[in-house]
Amino acid sequence: MSQTQVLLQRWDECFGQEDWYPPLVPALEGVTAEEAAWKPEGEAVNSIWENVNHLLYYKEYHLQRMRGENPDFKASSNDETFSSVEDGDEAWQKTVDRLKKVHGEIRSFLSGLSDSELNAPFPTRPLASLIHSLMMHDAYHTGQIILLRKLKGSWPASRSSE
Repeated sequence: MSQTQVLLQRWDECFGQEDWYPPLVPALEGVTAEEAAWKPEGEAVNSIWENVNHLLYYKEYHLQRMRGENPDFKASSNDETFSSVEDGDEAWQKTVDRLKKVHGEIRSFLSGLSDSELNAPFPTRPLASLIHSLMMHDAYHTGQIILLRKLKGSWPASRSSE
């Protein structure tokens, strides 16, 4: 298996194809706009929706960079990327659809690269290193999303990946 193939397999596993832990898409399945905007009272925590907006920011930003474009947006801080939420199920669904779209676009971009292109500096570290960081970032925030769902009572007490 080439490095590109391994990277694509892991990219799929962190998003929609379950392996060792629940990926992001199943963690978001069935979440309503109301649940996505919910935060535990009195806690300093980001909502599911804010976490998804944060993931979207970095995926869209880095996709533009991978394409050789200058990103047309730049947050002044990491905190700013957890942008506020909108109202309604339609807006929530558009946010989830946008996340799926950008994830797929990054996958398509990566599938056309050779191992040597993955190992080329981007700009100072290999592109493969950035992709691994994006995958770990997804896994980290997926865990937060699942914890929020557990606190809200909408994540099953036990589940099977079969």
